[in-house]
Amino acid sequence: MKPGLPSILVRILLPIVILGAGGWLYVKLSEKPPKKEEKQEKKPNRIITRVAELQPQDVTTIIQTRGIVRAHNEVSLTPRVAGMIKNVLSGFEPGAFFAKGDILVELDEVDFQTALLSAKAQVARAKATLAFEQTRAKQAKLNWEDLGFDEEPNELVLRLPQLREAEASVTSAEAQLEQAQRNLERTKIRAPFDGRVLERNIGIGQSIGPGTNLGKVFATDYAEIDLPLSAKDLKFIDLPESAEDPAVEVTLTDAIHSGEKSWKAKIIRTQGALDPSSLELFAIARIQDPFGLTSGNPPLRVGQPVVASISGKVLKQVYTIPRTVVRQLDRILLVDPKEFVLSKRNIEPLWANEKEIIIRDDSIEPGTLLALTPMPWPPIGSKVEIKGEEPEVEKKQTEEDGSEYHRRRRRRF
Repeated sequence: MKPGLPSILVRILLPIVILGAGGWLYVKLSEKPPKKEEKQEKKPNRIITRVAELQPQDVTTIIQTRGIVRAHNEVSLTPRVAGMIKNVLSGFEPGAFFAKGDILVELDEVDFQTALLSAKAQVARAKATLAFEQTRAKQAKLNWEDLGFDEEPNELVLRLPQLREAEASVTSAEAQLEQAQRNLERTKIRAPFDGRVLERNIGIGQSIGPGTNLGKVFATDYAEIDLPLSAKDLKFIDLPESAEDPAVEVTLTDAIHSGEKSWKAKIIRTQGALDPSSLELFAIARIQDPFGLTSGNPPLRVGQPVVASISGKVLKQVYTIPRTVVRQLDRILLVDPKEFVLSKRNIEPLWANEKEIIIRDDSIEPGTLLALTPMPWPPIGSKVEIKGEEPEVEKKQTEEDGSEYHRRRRRRF
C-alpha cells in the first residue's frame, strides 16, 4: 500500500523544524549577556570592642587556699584513781570554758581519807620503832665501853642492822603517806590547761576506774589550720622550714559567710612530706586566741572552714590580664594604639588566680591595648573601633556572656 501525501509531508517537514529550532537555540546561546553595572565593593565593617591599656607593674602574689580550724591540743580527760563520782562542776559541760587547775569532777573521798589516816599511823609507828632502835644502839655502845674491851665493836653489837631496818620502815611509811595524800588529791580532777569542753561522757553516781574516758577537752590559747599548697604555688612563697625562719602572714576569712569576718594568722612550719594522694604540701598556720577571750576578736571555732590568703613573692614588671579575655586557653587579642589593627598573641602564664592571669612578655610594648569584648571568631588584621564605657546593664550582660564562653572551656589554671 502506498503512503499518502500527509505522511510524506510529515517526513519532510519534521527534520526541517528540528534543524531550525536547533539553529535558533544556537544563536540565542551565543549572544553575550548584557553588561551589568559593577557593584561597588563594600568597605569591611570595623570591629567594635572595649579595650584596656597594658602597663607593666609590680604585683604581689596572693595565694588562696582552704583549711579547717583544729585545736592544737585535744585530749581525753581520764582519772588516775578509782571511785564514785560525787560531783560534776558546771565547768565540765559541753562548750564551757575553764582555766588551768579548775576542778571539773569530784570523786567520793571517804575511802581515800581513811587510807591517808592509816598511812599517817604507819609513819608514826615506824618513827617510834626507829627512835627505840636508835636508843638501843647508843646503849649497846655504852655497854661495850663499860666492859673495857679495847677493840671496836662490830655492827651486830651496836645493833646497826636493826637501826637500818627501822630507818627503812620510816622511809617506806612516809612514801605510803605521800601516795595516800596524792590519791586523796586526785579525787578532784582538775583541768590540765586553759581550754574548753568538747564532750562529757559521765554523770554523778557513776563508778569509774583509772583511764576511764570522762570526756574530751581542748586548749584555747591558740588554734592551727592545715593549709594545702600545690607544687605551682610553692615557688611563690618562702615557707619557714625551721624555728628560726620568719613566719609568713596569713589572712583568714569565713568560708561559710564569705568576707564578713577575718582573722590574722601566721604560717609557722610545714609538714615534712608531701601528701601521697594529692602531692600537696601542708603548711600549718597558727592563730592566737581563736575565741577572742582576750583580744575581743570574733570567735573562730574548731571545725570551722576558712579561706586563707597568703602574701607571696612580688613579681616585677608584669602585665595583669583578666581571665575573661583569654581565648583558647592561652590567647589574647591586642589592638595597636597607633594603627588600631586587631592582632592575636599567645601568652605563657607566670602566675594566675581565679580572676587574673599574670604574664611577663617583653614583646608587648607598654601602652598596647587589650581587647575586652568577647569575640569567639575574631578577624585578625581588621580595623578596630574603640568603644567607650558600657551602661551597667550592657556591661553586666557582656560579663555574663564572657563567663559563659569561658565556662565551656577547661583551663589549666
